[in-house]
Amino acid sequence: MTHSPVPPPTPTAGGDDDPAPGGYAPVPLAVAGQRVRALEEREAHLRFTAIAGRIGLWELDLETFVLTSSEVCREHFGLSAEQPLSWREVVASVHPDDAGRVRAAFEHSVAQRQEYALDHRIRRADGQVRWLKVLAQVQGGMAGRSLRIAGTAQDVTEQTLAERRTQALLQLDDSFRSLEDPADMAYAAARVLGETLGVGRAGYGDIDETNTVTIVRDWTSLGMSTAVGRHHLPHYGRFYEDLLRGQIVIVSDVSTDERTASHVPALRAVQAGALVNLPLIEGGRLVAMLFLNHPVPREWSPDELALIRSVAHRTRMAVQRRTAERQLRVLADTLETKVEERTRELMAAEEALRQAQKMEAVGQLTGGIAHDFNNLLAGIMASLDLLRLRVSQGRVADMERCIDTAHRSAKRAASLTHRLLAFSRRQTLAPVVVDLNQLVAELLDLVQRTVGPSIAVRFEPAAGLWMVRADAGQIENSLLNLCINARDAMPSGGTLRIATSNHAAGQPCDGPHPRPATDLQPGEYVALSVADTGEGMAPDVAARAFEPFFTTKPLGQGTGLGLSMVYGFAQQSGGSARIASEAGQGTTITLWLPRHAGADAALPAGPGAAVPPSGQARAPVSGSGRGTPAVLLVDDEPAVRSMVAESLREQGYRVLEAEDGPSALEMLRGAGPFDLLLTDVGLPGGMNGRQVADAGRVLHPGLPVLFITGYAEQAVIGERDLDPGMGVLTKPFDLDVLAARVAAALGA
Repeated sequence: MTHSPVPPPTPTAGGDDDPAPGGYAPVPLAVAGQRVRALEEREAHLRFTAIAGRIGLWELDLETFVLTSSEVCREHFGLSAEQPLSWREVVASVHPDDAGRVRAAFEHSVAQRQEYALDHRIRRADGQVRWLKVLAQVQGGMAGRSLRIAGTAQDVTEQTLAERRTQALLQLDDSFRSLEDPADMAYAAARVLGETLGVGRAGYGDIDETNTVTIVRDWTSLGMSTAVGRHHLPHYGRFYEDLLRGQIVIVSDVSTDERTASHVPALRAVQAGALVNLPLIEGGRLVAMLFLNHPVPREWSPDELALIRSVAHRTRMAVQRRTAERQLRVLADTLETKVEERTRELMAAEEALRQAQKMEAVGQLTGGIAHDFNNLLAGIMASLDLLRLRVSQGRVADMERCIDTAHRSAKRAASLTHRLLAFSRRQTLAPVVVDLNQLVAELLDLVQRTVGPSIAVRFEPAAGLWMVRADAGQIENSLLNLCINARDAMPSGGTLRIATSNHAAGQPCDGPHPRPATDLQPGEYVALSVADTGEGMAPDVAARAFEPFFTTKPLGQGTGLGLSMVYGFAQQSGGSARIASEAGQGTTITLWLPRHAGADAALPAGPGAAVPPSGQARAPVSGSGRGTPAVLLVDDEPAVRSMVAESLREQGYRVLEAEDGPSALEMLRGAGPFDLLLTDVGLPGGMNGRQVADAGRVLHPGLPVLFITGYAEQAVIGERDLDPGMGVLTKPFDLDVLAARVAAALGA
């Protein structure tokens, strides 16, 4: 039963001058008529507005549950204007998936006298699923008026489905990102289509040459049976011919479509009253299809078909992408294995070639060296033989000539040795103008591979960075050395930051606690810093980090020369190095290099000791309040030790001799104070010269030390790596140079 949403008012009976019952003044009939007409016009206007906006009006008496509804409201439920709409029919039409929340919202609104607002689905008598936006307000319940709820209902199916289609595509893309198996991706697409379009069944099926479709998994709504299994397409109608031609099959009612009308029993057996089949063609052959089934006839809108096509396209692209990625991974694994095998073979061949080339080069080098040294030794030996002969004959006039010849040959041999050492060690710097930003950028890949994937490498180049003039190879070695140290400080991973900047001397920015660069000459410098987020260093460890042979790494994992070599290179290039670190806060090491301006210029030479003219004696420096200076000479070669000792005694020094480290240590402990320790580095007895020097400085703090050493030891002890008051004299040397270096060491 239906009623008009706004009942017309009832005019008042009686004459114009008769008082109304209850003492109220009577309303003139003319005025009452005007009010009635105004109300009727207003009602007509509201009714027109509601009809034009397709807004249904309804009112429910909450005591009798009699529903009053407008024509538009009844049309929303699939009824004609003359058909009544009961509250029972409204409740029954609510979609099963929405029934729970609709009931809860309605009961809450009535109990709390609050506004009712909800979007939900209804299933009309014709089987269509529509979306309604319902707004209502509880009214009455006082002064004798019955409690009722009145409101509006608006069909928002198109807007809602458009929004849901957009959300469905976004949801599908999100699902694809986390899926690897094509079967899982196909099911995700079927589920999105089924839930969005409200169909009964959706899925993918593979089709073989016999037009048999195999369905492994499908999505179904509540009450719908699964279609998993094998199905021969011709058993369900002639639509498979369209699929073979690559055409989409759209059937709104299987009983009326000419392609399926003769196969209705078979289709109803699988609950397919309406269907959409979208073919997948590969290589000109039908290989699969996307299917959607609905148990009762339904229309497929253009928007729905567009969504189906879009989902099918996205699914196909995603599956192809995943398949290609999987094939690439397999190919990469296979390729990596082959590359490793080829690399091992190549490395073995290269190693064999290098060994052969090395032996050939060694043979050529030793042959050339032997030839030159044999010539020099022949001159020395012949001169000494003639000298012996002249002495035996008493002919002293030619002795000077023999001595000069032997001396010149020996100096030529020493010069040859020094050239060989310089070549083998590659210690000579080759300064060039360098753009540090470019140099670091080209090394970033190598740095990342060196530190490993657990450490993030960040480069922060300064804009307008100045040029520097330095050895590019040494800069690269220093940078890699610092990065390796940073890697070792972050065993669990972290961030390695490489940065460049321009600075004036005395204004470094090398960490959280910058210190003034007091050892830099005034000028402009370019800073290259390497910072890690590792364990950091305690102050006492940071203070010794640049010391040679100092290391905190386990035995066998560090020589203690890395940072000292970086520091030495920086100073040799006219710059310096800085370290800023705190335990638990990471470490920043900054390499300072002078700014290059103008034309290239040679690097300044290192300070040299003044050498007196050959044969000129040098007076010994007085010992510390003891008169003649005392020198402890340590060398395991008797000839060298005796000649050096005799030369120093000729200079007026008091010399004590030791042939190994333990005996030298014994003398340092008991033979009285010494003014100078003159020691070889390579010594027998379990102690090298550096260890003897360190022990001597413990017994005699500040003891001057002069190392005399050959190539092997010089590769370990560089003069710039030594503590203050230490120096190095490379063998072979002139006695005049020895005298000058000893005097300089004592006078320092």
